[in-house]
Amino acid sequence: MAALTEEQTLIREQASAWALKESPVSQFRALRDASDNAGFEQATWDAMIEMGWTGILIPEEYGGSDLGILTFGLVLEQLGRQLTASPLLPSALAGASALLLGGSAELKEAMLPKIIDGTAIVTLAVDEGTHHRPESTALEARASEGGFTLVGSKASVAEGSAATHFVVAARTAGTPGEDDGISLFLLPADSAGVSRTPLNVLDSRDYANIRLDDVHVDTDALLGRLDGGLPLLQQVLDRARAGIAAEMLGTASQAFDMTLDYLKTREQFGKVIGSFQGLGHRAAGLFSAMEQTRSCVEAALQAIDTDADNSAELASLAKCRAGQFLYDMTNELIQMHGGIGMTDEFDAGLYLKRARALEASYGNRSYHRDRYARLLGF
Repeated sequence: MAALTEEQTLIREQASAWALKESPVSQFRALRDASDNAGFEQATWDAMIEMGWTGILIPEEYGGSDLGILTFGLVLEQLGRQLTASPLLPSALAGASALLLGGSAELKEAMLPKIIDGTAIVTLAVDEGTHHRPESTALEARASEGGFTLVGSKASVAEGSAATHFVVAARTAGTPGEDDGISLFLLPADSAGVSRTPLNVLDSRDYANIRLDDVHVDTDALLGRLDGGLPLLQQVLDRARAGIAAEMLGTASQAFDMTLDYLKTREQFGKVIGSFQGLGHRAAGLFSAMEQTRSCVEAALQAIDTDADNSAELASLAKCRAGQFLYDMTNELIQMHGGIGMTDEFDAGLYLKRARALEASYGNRSYHRDRYARLLGF
């Protein structure tokens, strides 16, 4: 585990206590069962804003605390334990990072304070199909008077219904599959020609497909360089990948704790089942995998904070390793609980469904294995 500052330790403890008391899994279950499920509770989101979590990455000059992405990851890990639903990662991490790394001074001044106070929810609109392939961007951005005209669609956009703004990856030159020719634009969600289709998804969160029909954006909405936006996009995505890996670590760690508690209390043949050697060995292996995953996740977060040269490699490693452990752990959660693990009344199914959605977000294990190898020159 990384050596934390006193402030980071306090924030982690605050997040843990708050999530357990104010946003437990039972609250997410109620949200899932509600007929008007909006993907998150407004009161939950308001509380996060009040605690200052939306400003963790944002410099003080814009009203934030600038505590770094490792601190952000500590919060996300605790929220992952309770399956807390909110726009915190899509907006205050991914959306804010796009503006911090690629926005003009005017855009930062206009948008970052709104991300902090929650009046703006800014989310990435990148993928156009079922697989994560940023370089395959095909949504077209044609030069027009005073800016660009966007035509195309985006799939499974996180917080797609709640978002006030999208960071849209568009092709301004070249053909899909080419690295050059991609540009990023900040697009108000209420722009003429934008339509959204909410999706009914496995983990009961807010995802939507986005359609852009001749949508105009001004030239000053460009983030980063025209035709050269892929490096910026990957840098933003790496922050999102490291952040979601921290959330995945929290979700898997809670699944481990639930399983361990069951092994210590469930009796069979007059003994607690945790005393059976086969189950004990499996638990030990899972604990080792959890600590290895923690090392990978914290290394990626620290690398981003220090702008290390290998931060991209570590982000892919963290996302891949967290995906593998979460997949294995949620399977073991159900298997070791036996029949009760298959019932809806037990929380195991909620963790399994969230796990499968998290595994696919910002690139699955296969994508990141390939990317990691390419980054290392293989």
